[in-house]
Amino acid sequence: MSLIDTILGRRLASNEAGEQRIGTAAGVPTFGLDALSSAAYGPEAALTVLLPLGAAGLTFILPITVAITILLAIIYVSYRQTIAAYPNGGGSYTVARENLGTNASLLAAAALMTDYVLNVAVGISAGIGALISAVPALQPYTLMLCLVTLILLTFVNMRGIGEAGTLFMLPTCAFILSLCTIVFWGVLATISSGGHPHPVVSPAPLAKATEAAGAWVLLRAFASGCTAMTGVEAVSNGVQAFREPVVPAARRTLTIIIAILMVLLLGIAYLAHAYHIGATEPGTSQYQSVLSQLIGAVAGRGIFYWVSIASILLVLCLSANTSFADFPRLCRAVAEDGYLPRSFSNQGRRLVYSEGIWLLAILSGVLLLVFDGVTNRLIPLFAVGAFLAFTLSQSGMVAHWWKKQERGARASMAVNGLGATATAVTVVVVASVKFMAGAWIVVLLVPSLVVLMLAVGRHYRKIERQIASPGNLKLDNLQEPIVIVPIIDWSSIAENALRFAMTLSREVEVLHIESEDSTNSLKRIWPSRVEEPAREAKQTVPRLTVLKSPFRFVVQPIIDHVLEIERKNPDRTIAVLLPELVDPQWYQYFLHNQRAQIVAARLLTQGTHRIVIVTVPWYLR
Repeated sequence: MSLIDTILGRRLASNEAGEQRIGTAAGVPTFGLDALSSAAYGPEAALTVLLPLGAAGLTFILPITVAITILLAIIYVSYRQTIAAYPNGGGSYTVARENLGTNASLLAAAALMTDYVLNVAVGISAGIGALISAVPALQPYTLMLCLVTLILLTFVNMRGIGEAGTLFMLPTCAFILSLCTIVFWGVLATISSGGHPHPVVSPAPLAKATEAAGAWVLLRAFASGCTAMTGVEAVSNGVQAFREPVVPAARRTLTIIIAILMVLLLGIAYLAHAYHIGATEPGTSQYQSVLSQLIGAVAGRGIFYWVSIASILLVLCLSANTSFADFPRLCRAVAEDGYLPRSFSNQGRRLVYSEGIWLLAILSGVLLLVFDGVTNRLIPLFAVGAFLAFTLSQSGMVAHWWKKQERGARASMAVNGLGATATAVTVVVVASVKFMAGAWIVVLLVPSLVVLMLAVGRHYRKIERQIASPGNLKLDNLQEPIVIVPIIDWSSIAENALRFAMTLSREVEVLHIESEDSTNSLKRIWPSRVEEPAREAKQTVPRLTVLKSPFRFVVQPIIDHVLEIERKNPDRTIAVLLPELVDPQWYQYFLHNQRAQIVAARLLTQGTHRIVIVTVPWYLR
């Protein structure tokens, strides 16, 4: 237990939940790392698509980034309104559920879940990519480094949202300061040189153009660049993680995140054009990230370069923390509505939704394994889910303001309507241009998740109908159960179970399975060991039933006999008492057969509510 406490922290009581809430400063690394870190791979994703255009591709990166920034501003204003209108959190899922209905809300939930899983995989792979661009010798270990990072992040988040936010604050500040310094430094150098700055370290040479600029290439670049907007909804999903008053704290956090992201996106695009920095072929030994080239061009490869690269590496890897903060909360909200297993709404030892964290880690690990931890292979799957969730959230807010009809509602409705339209168009563009590159996986996965959640919902409603309150307790036709005790041989374990059985009912049947080569027949010692003592104590003598098993089966004859007794007694309860040896040491568990658990599991799947299973333990000293 002390080792678990060291790794995961001491167990927290429910009344300590308030201490785990965070302020605006901790909110930036907790909910903003996804959005902020996308400044590292969003522009690079767009530049990678523009590679076939050669140097001509750089002339389009700034206009594309401006379009993305305008869209980002619209979404920012919309989510400020969402935070105020729905301070209990839940983001797109809650807004869609309240205003657009169940199907729309589950579509939003499925889109967000997909986006969160992809964010973990993309963030970690991009962080390791930044490390490899600085230390190319590590390229063969890409996947291993990604998986180790995922494991570390999982355990950090199991310690609680408060500790994760505090722990990640220093690398977040280093990342913001480094990149903002590079942007302002580079802009000043560009202006002072008349728009043609001289790089300290020359960037990788641009490849020759292999095709002309066209609408399709530009749309693909825009779609890839839109990955820079993922994570914007995170604050609205986790409003309740903030200290009171939650709405102002959440709004301040969102404003800080969006303002920094806009500066970084525009600055990187401007400097990439000014310094003639393009993308390099990912997954090769010549790969070097755009930010690595940019920092080298502006500041050289001194101490500042390595501090900046280290902060970028950390923040890219830690950007998955946004998903770890929001994915479990989203699962909890959906589970409370009955569309995911109820256990997702249970808080763990550190007041976090542990099952959601484990599920996110497993799914992200599978993605990293399938795509070998290479960012460019994961990018085509990205952004579809996020923008679908944006669209549903904004559409839901339009319906929200329409129902409110209060002062200022029309203006708010216009803002959300513009956001819904812009993001809907972006969904179509992103899904279309990335479909064959891998987005088809998300296009199929999201509806599949919706179908799965609807099936879970139907299952829970079916249970509710069948176990609905029957009214007053019915006490008519009460009878003692028929008690069946399977016994392999006579021992203290068997005696303990039989003694308990005789306190439950006067109708006790001992079931003994005997194979052809059996040497310990219970039938031979039964009269002296059981029948005579029972008569002397004036107790009802248990009935012994011996079943022959020519093929040495034990479990199946027991199951068949119990089910047969159930069929013959349709108005009686059948209690099956299973004697079980309990060893004090867990590792000795494997030295004994687990027949009692197997019988119990089989009866649970094949029996009815009239079959009751009772385990009677015998504890070894």
